[in-house]
Amino acid sequence: MSYSTSRLIAAAACLAAGLMASTAELRAQATGYPTAEESDPNALGWMEGFPPPPELRITNPDSVFFSFPRLRWSVCHLREFLPTEQVSRGLGAPIPFEYALDDGIDAVTFRPLRGEIEEMTWEESLAANYTDGMLILHEGRIVYERYFGCLDEAGQHAAMSMTKSFTGTLAEILVAEGTLDDTALVRDIIPELEISAFGSATVRQVMDMTTAFEFSEDYGDPNAAIWVYNAAASPFPRSADYSGPNGYFEFLQTVGPDPEGIRHGDEFHYRTPNSDVLGWIISRVSGMEVTELLSERIWSRMGAEQDAYMTVDGVGTPFAGGGLSAGLRDLGRFGQMMLNGGEWHGEQLVPAAAVESIRGGGGLEEFAAAGYADLAGGSYRGQWWIFNNAHGAFAARGVHGQTIYIDPTADMVIVRFSSFPIAFNSRIDPTSLPAYQAVAEYLMAQ
Repeated sequence: MSYSTSRLIAAAACLAAGLMASTAELRAQATGYPTAEESDPNALGWMEGFPPPPELRITNPDSVFFSFPRLRWSVCHLREFLPTEQVSRGLGAPIPFEYALDDGIDAVTFRPLRGEIEEMTWEESLAANYTDGMLILHEGRIVYERYFGCLDEAGQHAAMSMTKSFTGTLAEILVAEGTLDDTALVRDIIPELEISAFGSATVRQVMDMTTAFEFSEDYGDPNAAIWVYNAAASPFPRSADYSGPNGYFEFLQTVGPDPEGIRHGDEFHYRTPNSDVLGWIISRVSGMEVTELLSERIWSRMGAEQDAYMTVDGVGTPFAGGGLSAGLRDLGRFGQMMLNGGEWHGEQLVPAAAVESIRGGGGLEEFAAAGYADLAGGSYRGQWWIFNNAHGAFAARGVHGQTIYIDPTADMVIVRFSSFPIAFNSRIDPTSLPAYQAVAEYLMAQ
């Protein structure tokens, strides 16, 4: 039996016996997975040794590198599994942050949603949500910064679907500048999509995910269309009998209409292919890859510390719906710039009108149709989640717990990288959203 396997069996036995009593451990019991401490990739020793012994290797495609607990190492090492394109930071010096660290944040308490646990501290929530990196900015200064697991301050972590918000921001920039008409039909910009379900949608419907098409993004269903989509995106050689599409763009051309007769604009449905259609649109309009446009318009101009990178499919197309990996503080720079209305150190990187469009939110009725219990009253605009709460908060969000949470009222930005064992953020929101609000209120009282 391998070292890692024996640890997992021991952890499972403890869970079954009910021997763990900390808040984080109670949360782990609810998921059925080992705790953050038990699944720490450093403790498990993944990929350590020269070479690593077979039981500690994480490779692609020989093992499922995104299975838990391998996930907790893989999220910091995606370019070791998949081909990528650089998002260049340029050659200028980084723009440093000021620090004003606040030792009181760890003790901030909040009440989780749905009554799962009566009360939790901020510090307890980090382990409960398998946090890899946490950054809090208040009034433009770093007041909190911690790293766990696979991540350190020099590392890069998968942003997952937070990538969508970067893609959406680029689209909003082009709309604000008059380069992209968000009322145009997709087929008029991308003729290749004329016969797909996307062809008759408007650019804005793609941006706000109110398109209607046949697709399931249920990661728990092995027969869901998301796996056909992933197969199309694979950059690796396929079996001789593979007859599916090659790459994101070919897949998008195969997408059919909604089988229940739902029309474009009727309802919000969170579906990643929208973001890849949007990536195709902004590339066609700008004449640049998403990676190049992101570098030119934002990354090379915001004083980033590190290059970012994006995974690509077998024909070199960047994954506009979820392929970005970046450093924690660089996502903090992006979040602070958006909080500032697109301005960063005296330069308007994103037109104010683009940020106003995002913060204005999307249709409430369309969003309500999706049935997000913990996001009730929210909306979606330009590939951003709008909470419509008293603080006017909005966020970039990604599976397994990735977040850029922007609270304009509290003048606060929170960036979290995470490797929660279950993809769905609905399992993490109960101990995240009230925690963000509690920290905002704490900082406003200082």
